[in-house]
Amino acid sequence: MTNRRKNTMDIRELLLHIRAGASDRQITRDTGIARQTVKRYRQWAEAQGLLVNPLPSLEELQSLLEETLPGQLPPQNVSSVEPYRDLVVQLLKENVETAAIKCRLEERGYAGSYWPVYRLVQKLKPRSPDATVRVERKPGEEGQVDFGYAGQMIDPLTGKLRRAWAFVMVLAWSRHQYVEFVFDQKAETWLRLHRNAFEFLGGNPKRVVIDNLKAAIMQAVWDDPEVQQSYRECAEHYGFRIAPCRPYTPQHKGKVEQGGVHYVKRNFLAGRQPTSLTQANQDVLVWCNTTAGLRIHGTTKEQPLVRFQEVEHARLQPLPETPYDLAVWKKVTLYRDCYVQFDHAYYSAPHRLIGQELWVCGGIQQVRIYTQDHKRVATHERAQQPGERHTHPDHLPPEKVPGLTLDRDDCLATAQEVGPATHQVVQTLLDDIVVDRLPTAGRLVRLRFKFGPQRLEAACERALCFGDPAYHTIKRILAEHLENQPLPVAVPVPAAAIFVRSAEELVSPLFGGEAWR
Repeated sequence: MTNRRKNTMDIRELLLHIRAGASDRQITRDTGIARQTVKRYRQWAEAQGLLVNPLPSLEELQSLLEETLPGQLPPQNVSSVEPYRDLVVQLLKENVETAAIKCRLEERGYAGSYWPVYRLVQKLKPRSPDATVRVERKPGEEGQVDFGYAGQMIDPLTGKLRRAWAFVMVLAWSRHQYVEFVFDQKAETWLRLHRNAFEFLGGNPKRVVIDNLKAAIMQAVWDDPEVQQSYRECAEHYGFRIAPCRPYTPQHKGKVEQGGVHYVKRNFLAGRQPTSLTQANQDVLVWCNTTAGLRIHGTTKEQPLVRFQEVEHARLQPLPETPYDLAVWKKVTLYRDCYVQFDHAYYSAPHRLIGQELWVCGGIQQVRIYTQDHKRVATHERAQQPGERHTHPDHLPPEKVPGLTLDRDDCLATAQEVGPATHQVVQTLLDDIVVDRLPTAGRLVRLRFKFGPQRLEAACERALCFGDPAYHTIKRILAEHLENQPLPVAVPVPAAAIFVRSAEELVSPLFGGEAWR
């Protein structure tokens, strides 16, 4: 047999492995061909239609190789370590490790690298085939969920293309599914998708198998996964158990991986022109109940929608009277300004907790703030715009509140309640067109808390009487208890005594007249 014909037979053997669904890694273990070479010929075979059409004869395959891959025929499968095969077999029987086998071969003239030795050892080692155990669930027992990249869709708000993801929930028994497209995988989106899926199905399964995405699992540990607090509350509200997969084992939710996300990509999304997210979500629900729901499933050999309607729907847990509030939990720190930041808005919390870590629970209508031991310390209405600031005055230091809430109208109204003299003094301060006297006026009216409104009014009357309605003057009057001292009495001067001399006498010396005597 010529080397060229042997190479063609080798590539035919490689194609058979690929058509059987073997991975690049598995083919490398079985044949010894490098993974990069396997990948290159997988792409070539797909481009030539050799993965779906019947394989050509050896002569036709050889001609196709020479035509489409000139000078790039598969390398010889004869490894540099092949002449030492018998020795390697003997050393393996003696349980010698691969690195030590390479050293023994080098003692006998082997000049190759470690990897040919490794590949031959892997090929010669007896291996038990990987077994897959299929797990089937009872009706209503389990649902599996996953995200998958869905390409680009048009944002209805901006009209621009954005990356979109497909959320898929598949019921394990009937294989009926719910699909929705979104632009992000945030926690609030994750919770909303669960609520929408349960409402579409008219109930929810007893357990939900999920991947370890951050919206659901804070720390992906198989033995003790740390569930996101908001997702935990969602599970408690609907009464389902969360079942995270072992990290890096997507086959644990194979029903949604293959029959869900991949099926959506191959069927609904394949060849579809980009549309708006809204239109895609309307179309995909129709698709779930027709194309996907009425097909003959490859495993169950029945129609998913029929199995769901006749059996599984009645086995789902009924939905609560009220849907989940989509409360999202987040750990935050209270800043020095007595605010925490949540979803691009600001909410106040008691100043005594500055520097401490708090929990924020954001629902649709309200935002609640809790301490680490889950004692609620604040409740606010949910902000509607980014940058909004919601404040409870009693959360701030008492000495800071008056200056924060002071305005001209309130200051004048308070002064009027104290008395007309106080109102006149405050009005005088606020009428200054050069200097802003509002802080001074605020301090003046706050003197009523320390000295009482009656004393403040009397002090203002005294300051006005002396023509000195200044803040420091009024405060000194109060401090020295002068507000009740008698005011000076003005002595009236008779009108006739105002001028003793006539006008002519007053001005005559200025014009050479007789001086006054």
